[in-house]
Amino acid sequence: MKRAAEIIKQNSSRIMDDWECSVKREIEASNISSLAVRNQLPNLLDDISEIMTRYDGFEGIQKHEEYREIIKNSLDHGRHRATSSHYTVKQILKEYVVFHRVLTEILIENDVYTKEVGIILKYTLETAMLNSASSFSDSLQEMREKLVGTLAHDIRTPISTAYFALDILRCSDSEERFHKLKKMGLKSLEKSLELLEGLLDAISVQAGEGITLNFEKIDLVKELKWVYNEASQIYTNEIGFRCKPKKITGIFDGTAVRRVVENLVTNAVKYGSHSTPVTITVEDEEDQVIISVHNYGKPIARKNQSDIFKFLKRGRDVNSGNLESWGMGLTLVKSVAEAHGGKVGLQSDEEHGTTFSISLMKNANSPGKIRTELNYSEN
Repeated sequence: MKRAAEIIKQNSSRIMDDWECSVKREIEASNISSLAVRNQLPNLLDDISEIMTRYDGFEGIQKHEEYREIIKNSLDHGRHRATSSHYTVKQILKEYVVFHRVLTEILIENDVYTKEVGIILKYTLETAMLNSASSFSDSLQEMREKLVGTLAHDIRTPISTAYFALDILRCSDSEERFHKLKKMGLKSLEKSLELLEGLLDAISVQAGEGITLNFEKIDLVKELKWVYNEASQIYTNEIGFRCKPKKITGIFDGTAVRRVVENLVTNAVKYGSHSTPVTITVEDEEDQVIISVHNYGKPIARKNQSDIFKFLKRGRDVNSGNLESWGMGLTLVKSVAEAHGGKVGLQSDEEHGTTFSISLMKNANSPGKIRTELNYSEN
């Protein structure tokens, strides 16, 4: 069996090339970058080779059904596929079927395929298939739950604002105050309905999908001022708003951008210093808008800064301090920014505080609806 292990090591590049070629031909959803489509499978190949070396001459291989080396890599593979658009459990299982076929063909070609080798392949790949399929399903359910939970949480703010407006309304109020409170309540309820539509939409999310965005030509400053005014009324922190242009027109999803900035402001208040201001800054450039939210307080550890926007990393690394407590919100921030052709940024240290920023391209999209993606990223 050691000879079979050597053949696998010697031909690892060819195995992966043949597998990738077959998968891209047979599985439509696999048409992503080579690095992404291969994912954890090169590690799985090393695991199989190591298991074959360890069990050379071992009697009773059929009774040994736990191949622990492959469990982590197959779990990671399933989680990865949950953030790759259009994947299904059936397609994940087919990936392993193709993997088994390619391995078998090369081992037979080199005259090292035996009954024992076949048993090792059977048990290792069956274990990988079961773990990947389970991880894929669990991750997809986790995405749905987090999306629904985030949206449900976001709905509370406008409903609370509408309740507040109605609660303080009095028959003796002046006409001006009456119309102001009425406008506040109606706007908040209108926003609640928009979020409710997103909540219902999140229930049907598939692999690699986020929320649905509705792009239209709007004045972004108007949307951001709404966030500022509402935050100023809700939070005890001083909320600052820096925006030189009175109007910024482009193709945006106003509701999504409001939710993104609300999320960043909420996090700034929750995790920052309660005695210092939270500042929203808007920079208008030729083809893009940069929105940043700054707060002072305990910084985010440098080791966590590159992972904080990643759903996959947070879900897998449960020992990352308070990283998990940021929830699904920052993953949505990232997906909304990328859906606008932009990106996210983070700077955080003890001296300067924490600044989250997003860039939004003004005309990256045409008016209409699109579903955001939660695709895996190596960055």
